[in-house]
Amino acid sequence: MEKQWELKKFVAPEIIFGLGAIDLAGRYAVNLGARKVMVVSDSGVIAAGWTKRVTDSLTEAGLSYEVFAEISANPRDHQVMAGAQFYHAQRCNALLAVGGGSPMDCAKAIGIVASNGGDIREFEGVDKVAHPMPPLLCVPTTAGSSADVSQFAIITDSERHVKMAIVSKTIVPDIALIDPNTLLTMPDYLAACTGVDALVHAIEAYVSNVHWPLADLHALEAIRLIHTYLPLAIAQPQEVNYRAQVMLASMEAGLAFSNAILGAVHALAHSLGGLLDLPHGECNAILLEHVVAMNFSACPERYNVIGEAMGLNLRNLSQEEQRHALVHELARFRRSVGLSRTLRELGMTREQVPSLAGYAVQDVCMATNPRVLTRREVEEVYEQAF
Repeated sequence: MEKQWELKKFVAPEIIFGLGAIDLAGRYAVNLGARKVMVVSDSGVIAAGWTKRVTDSLTEAGLSYEVFAEISANPRDHQVMAGAQFYHAQRCNALLAVGGGSPMDCAKAIGIVASNGGDIREFEGVDKVAHPMPPLLCVPTTAGSSADVSQFAIITDSERHVKMAIVSKTIVPDIALIDPNTLLTMPDYLAACTGVDALVHAIEAYVSNVHWPLADLHALEAIRLIHTYLPLAIAQPQEVNYRAQVMLASMEAGLAFSNAILGAVHALAHSLGGLLDLPHGECNAILLEHVVAMNFSACPERYNVIGEAMGLNLRNLSQEEQRHALVHELARFRRSVGLSRTLRELGMTREQVPSLAGYAVQDVCMATNPRVLTRREVEEVYEQAF
């Protein structure tokens, strides 16, 4: 039997996409049986006014709520545990995350502990969540993490200083309310980091060793949209059409990676971000071209399709020329949206490489990388990114 026709599953929430979706939060919370909602957000999203848009919608629907915003970028395990305690203390029966990847991942993790008990660190890995979490609605305000449509949650273990990947179909949100208007308050740097994160999601899903046609469709369209519209969205930040195209790309990339998983870029980025508390999207951006260069020979035909989706003409080139052209374009694109720093400039030292590689090779995302990388090869990728 052809491998691509092996039994697969495709998981996704109910998705409401378009201008004004944020104002439907109350209606959909009622539909899920909410009585009292725990709204998970952060200070930046509150300052931008998006959290109030959500809570106003809840009030209009006759629902009570409490806001939990004690969340940092790269949310920590202890923040999750505090959130779960808050959920029970306030007698909530539903969760609503409004923000970027940090509030959405934290809300998922809070839901896991609220329903299953224990410590969030017990659920690291694949299919470790026995009991479904409470109803969860997500309102993303960035275009990149795709936590609103995925079965992933990424939480920092504050003792090991590493990001844990929790993967389970039980943490796919029930409802994703995706409103491109929410991107209009994003600064350029955040737009670049999250946009390139979405690009990496799509690329890694397409070359994953468990890729399959339904995920492929979403991955390639996401690549095409991000390559076309992310630079335009950054150059003209108040043009909602460009923002909407990037938001659509993020959603499609999320559907792709949630169902085909990821690869070495994310495994290395999780290790790096956990140690140095760096923006996840920028870590991905720095590592992408170097991982692609190392992976290319494992599936050159699929990387060539990615190149074509980015507008490259790779026909009549040798495999090495194709690899060089794609790697060059990924580097050019990263710099074009303002992400030009190296690992050294982010504060990493060469002495940290061995320990980072040790964590990276154990990351769950490494299992679906198209090529099995040795620990030394992982160290080489980090070294090349200096």
